[in-house]
Amino acid sequence: MATMEKSKMIGDGKSPSQILKDIALSQEGILFIILVLTIMILSRSNENFLTTRNLFNQGRLMAEVGLMALPMTFIIITGGIDLSVGSILGLSAILVGYTWSNLGMPLEVAIVMALLGGSLAGFINGLIIVRINVPPLIMTLATLAFYRGLAQGISEARSVTGYPEWFFGLGQGTFLGFPSQLWLLIIAIIISITVLQRTTLGRTLYAIGNNAVGARFSGLPVDRTLLIIYTFSGFMAGLSGVIFVSRFTTTRSDMGNGLELDAIAAVVLGGTSIFGGKGSIIGTIIGVVMVQLLRNGLAINGVTNDATIVVIGSVLIVAILVNNQIQRLRQSE
Repeated sequence: MATMEKSKMIGDGKSPSQILKDIALSQEGILFIILVLTIMILSRSNENFLTTRNLFNQGRLMAEVGLMALPMTFIIITGGIDLSVGSILGLSAILVGYTWSNLGMPLEVAIVMALLGGSLAGFINGLIIVRINVPPLIMTLATLAFYRGLAQGISEARSVTGYPEWFFGLGQGTFLGFPSQLWLLIIAIIISITVLQRTTLGRTLYAIGNNAVGARFSGLPVDRTLLIIYTFSGFMAGLSGVIFVSRFTTTRSDMGNGLELDAIAAVVLGGTSIFGGKGSIIGTIIGVVMVQLLRNGLAINGVTNDATIVVIGSVLIVAILVNNQIQRLRQSE
């Protein structure tokens, strides 16, 4: 009997059934169940929802938010936040058009300049947060307005069009049958999961989120880590800006307006704690898919944008309440 019992236990002493139960009762598991139910409801309400064309189009639309949500996960795990990513996206988009059209640089160089501009914007956020101890909420709220105003000032409310045909492949093309930007998102997901789960940097992020002071006394490079993730956030926002321009075939200073809220909602919906110390990339990606499919499903059913925001907010509240209740039940066992 003892041998039979032992054969049923794996890993840390839990049976397969217990492991499945733990997965189902995790934030990611709960959100995945909600996602499946949402897809079932939306697909029954409109026959166009689950078509290949619509799903591929939604894959394109969620790529920009997904790219920004990955570093946002890192930042929120540390107990911080970055409200400026939408504005950095818009600034990077303007830099693509301005350096190519006004300064006469090759488009390849303009793209690099946009990525560097986004990275620099993120680095400035991190530097002031680290050196002057400005709270991330206050700092990125200020740069949200500053970077958007800078984009509007550089562009002078003018759009840039006429990009070469090859540039549109990034935002409109396909590779092996899938949208090009989805491949970038998949690569970024793999890298982010590896960093968070397999590297010292990832463990440092959780340590900072649980106790920043304790992490400093333990000799962890807290300041350097924060600089890295805020710079990474700016870089990914810059990359999203380049993809945005490629997809829309034009450059406008209002690009990315409000996308920071979608990125934050997806991260929190995916189970990352706003208090820090807890979160996962898998949960964030499920959150990104949930937010985008809800927007699309409600839109094709004739629901207004204002009502869509209410529904997404309601789903976010329900998911958090259900998860908190389940966590209490698990702790009481």
